[in-house]
Amino acid sequence: EKAFQKQGAATAMKKVLGKKGQKKAARYWKSVGLGFATPKEAKDGSYVDKKCPFTSNVNIRGAILKGMVVSTKMKRTIIIRRNYLHYIKKFNRFEKRHSNMAVHCSPCFEPREGDIVTVGQCRPLSKTVRFNVLRTDKNQIFGNPRKVFMLF
Repeated sequence: EKAFQKQGAATAMKKVLGKKGQKKAARYWKSVGLGFATPKEAKDGSYVDKKCPFTSNVNIRGAILKGMVVSTKMKRTIIIRRNYLHYIKKFNRFEKRHSNMAVHCSPCFEPREGDIVTVGQCRPLSKTVRFNVLRTDKNQIFGNPRKVFMLF
C-alpha cells in the first residue's frame, strides 16, 4: 500500500514510553477470546491490517473450523481445503469430498501450503471471505497438499 498506514483505534491513544525512555508508538491489540492466544507479532509488530481479528474491530462469532492451506498466492488471503466424507445410502459406503474456502490471513501469521489452520467466522470481509485465521499448525504433509485426504 502506498498510503500512510496507521491503526484507527490507536490514533486516540497517546505515545507511551518504552524501555530506557524511548518513545514508542501505541499499538492497539485485543484478545479474540474462545481460548485463542493473541500472537506475539500482533502485539509487537508494526503491520496495519483493518481486517485482522487481533488489531482491528473484526469480531469472531459463529463457526470455528479447521482446514489445510492449499494456496497462499493472494495478498492477505489464503485458500484452505476442508475434507469430509459423504454417506451413500445405496452402497452403504462413504465417498471423499472437499470444499475450498477463501480465508483472510493476518500478517502476524505466515502459513505455507500444507499447514493446518484454525479459522473463525466473522462478518463478510469481501465477496467471498467470511473467515479469519486464528491459529496455524506447522506442515504435517509431505508432497502435494491437494492430493492428501485428511480429516481434522
